[in-house]
Amino acid sequence: MRNTLKAATLESRFPLLAVEQGCIISKDADITIAFEVKLPELFTVTTEEYEAMHSVWNKAIKVLPDYSIVHKQDWYIKENYKTEKPQQDLSFLSSSFERHFNERPYLNHTCYLFLTKTTKERSKQQSTFSTLGRGFIVPKEIKNKETVLRFVEAVNQFEQIVNDSDFIKLRRLTADQITGTEAHEGIVEKYFSLSHGQNNVLKDLTLNPGELKIGDNSLILHTLSDLDDLPAKVSTESRYEKLSTDRSSCLLSYAAPIGLLLPCNHIYNQYIFIDDHTTNLARFEKMARNMLSLSRYSRANQINKQWLDEYLNEAHSKGLVSVRMHCNVLAWSDRSEELRQIKNDVGSQIALMECKPRYNTVDVPTLYWAGIPGNAADFPSEESFYTFTEQALCFFTGETNYQSSLSPVGIKMVDRLTGKPLHLDISDLPVKKGIITNRNKFILGPSGSGKSFFTNHMVRQYYEQGTHVLLVDTGNSYKGLCDLIHYKTRGEDGVYFTYTEDNPIAFNPFYTDDGVFDIEKRESIKTLILTLWKSEDEAPTRSEEVALSNAVNLYIGKLKLDGKVAPSFNTFFEFVRDEYTELLQSKKVREKDFDVANFLNVLEPYYRGGEYDYLLNSDKQMDLLNKRFIVFELDNIKDHKVLFPIVTIIVMEAFINKMRRLKGIRKMILVEEAWKAIAKEGMAEYIKYLFKTVRKFFGEAIVVTQEVDDIIASEIVKESIINNSDCKILLDQRKYMNKFASIQELLGLTEKEKSQILSINLANHPQHHYKEVWIGLGGVQSAVYATEVSLEEYYTYTTEETEKLELTRLTEQLDGNIELAIKQLAASKRKS
Repeated sequence: MRNTLKAATLESRFPLLAVEQGCIISKDADITIAFEVKLPELFTVTTEEYEAMHSVWNKAIKVLPDYSIVHKQDWYIKENYKTEKPQQDLSFLSSSFERHFNERPYLNHTCYLFLTKTTKERSKQQSTFSTLGRGFIVPKEIKNKETVLRFVEAVNQFEQIVNDSDFIKLRRLTADQITGTEAHEGIVEKYFSLSHGQNNVLKDLTLNPGELKIGDNSLILHTLSDLDDLPAKVSTESRYEKLSTDRSSCLLSYAAPIGLLLPCNHIYNQYIFIDDHTTNLARFEKMARNMLSLSRYSRANQINKQWLDEYLNEAHSKGLVSVRMHCNVLAWSDRSEELRQIKNDVGSQIALMECKPRYNTVDVPTLYWAGIPGNAADFPSEESFYTFTEQALCFFTGETNYQSSLSPVGIKMVDRLTGKPLHLDISDLPVKKGIITNRNKFILGPSGSGKSFFTNHMVRQYYEQGTHVLLVDTGNSYKGLCDLIHYKTRGEDGVYFTYTEDNPIAFNPFYTDDGVFDIEKRESIKTLILTLWKSEDEAPTRSEEVALSNAVNLYIGKLKLDGKVAPSFNTFFEFVRDEYTELLQSKKVREKDFDVANFLNVLEPYYRGGEYDYLLNSDKQMDLLNKRFIVFELDNIKDHKVLFPIVTIIVMEAFINKMRRLKGIRKMILVEEAWKAIAKEGMAEYIKYLFKTVRKFFGEAIVVTQEVDDIIASEIVKESIINNSDCKILLDQRKYMNKFASIQELLGLTEKEKSQILSINLANHPQHHYKEVWIGLGGVQSAVYATEVSLEEYYTYTTEETEKLELTRLTEQLDGNIELAIKQLAASKRKS
């Protein structure tokens, strides 16, 4: 049957008149001030913090005058992830990451708050008086200017009270953000198109009995408008069972099931109507007397009398404010099958709140019309119920999506709920905000927890952002990434030092590109030679230190004067044996002050023809100062009493040289399990020095470990590393569940942080392959994120022996083109 009803234009029924001085003016002379609300991130709020947020809302609402309306409108829109940078500006791995996540759907949350001042008469209007049903709306005049000024002043106080809190932030919307411009849509236009995207097109509104359609989208509405549908008790928060354990609780706000946990396009409207409190109570007193007089005729009247008395007693004894409340969930879809599923999902999520789902078909147009930003005064009063402010505020959602950092520096992580990539700054922005005082990081995770993947992912992105990265490893965890960098830079970067019988590790500590030997360089050479000369328990005398210092300084002077002398340990040895020995004899330096023969005898194994003559005489003439990605693989020598101390000194010298000389450039040293061996070989002072000093030179020191007993037992770690690492990163700790109390005490973790850590990997998405990681900043800010990577990144980072061998063989077949090998491996994996 054809619809014969007349079509009306939106202009003829539009309830808003204008936006003046940032205020929305309706044609019925109601005034609305609009805000965008920033809420805390999901899974980061404790019981105490939810209660504090509840208290802030309560205090703020108390300053509003009678016949005000608080309308909180939460938008949850399904969107697809798109990269912000052009593909040509991205590296091979970054481009692979973006392609992996391209078009991934996620639920985007935006929260608005509308504060409306209306009149006593308007607050009593029912749905029959809605502006939607009027043929023509005659604009009314605002009669009392003082009322308007008092309301604006109250809203300013409301805004200040909320913004003074640590959890919620309000930002007042401008006229352009409300009405829109030629380039950007305003919130009113977005509401009529049910979209938060750009270039929205206004669609036809179809109003049929029990049906509302906007374009092709059909709307369904569930309401909470009757006390009979609500539970006997509500609270500020609820326990999220999927991420909770018997030792910890993951908390969300009471209304979270119909917020971010409802995975469909929907708007969640929350209304609080502030009437005259005294008039309300007088009305209830009268109703109670009527119920008392009628109680002999009906037991229901007797029970209603008791409920009214209880309500009045609560109001008078506790000073509670009587208000009206209404909530509704407006969801939509353009497909009938999906719409049926959404209807079931909304109903089940409302049931999780212990509320009775009420599917509303009759009042959909009227309630949708009242949800227009600035039109809350058009709300039909019969759809609201009486309660107190404290209980009404429990229906406010209290969290939002994970948010990306507004910073050019950071790493890409993934939202654990929706799988959307996030840009996370865990270095610079927290320092600027005063959350942390240093950029050092401590990473703890057992074997198989995804520790190597996370650290590879992190250092790769820091490297791509211009950081000088030096890695000390004992398990070939970074070989793939280093080889890729080496290939991409055509050998200019990506230096990998490791020890094999065929190609032993070799350095030249006397070589510099620019010929500059500053104090740090000279001191590192002296420390190295002292380590070669003296045993660990044998301290040099003062005269020996002076003699050695003179020898080094004179040798460096000779290098500068005589360009034919090749800097190496061989020429240094010869200089001491010949020229410096003659100088000592001419000065008549006694043997007990400096035994040059003993000195040369001990160092002879490192001289030409000696057992370790390769170690300090590398002919590659490589200066590590300007190499941005260096890996020292120490697995084969970590137990070697001669090689290991020398190599560690050179490692530390290389980084300290970078730290001192590279002004304004970010530096990072990451020490994997090798720190245990370093600590045993008298290198503790280096570690202490690094962690206390590196922050002054725009650097960060990172230690990675997997054994919990190591961090508990080592005083060096406790005193130097943990106390000077404001960023702590933990992976799945379920293997250490019985030891976690000691970890919590050692790292100074709060109960909130403990609950977050114990929730890691408890409810991972079955279709996405990732491991979760907890990142805590200074005990102030913390959250759990997912480390999900593309297949190209996976094959670059993998530590599985079979996959590494497969990549190596394919790289050799492709004449060393590791990038092409990674691409082919990833492509074959996708096909299988």
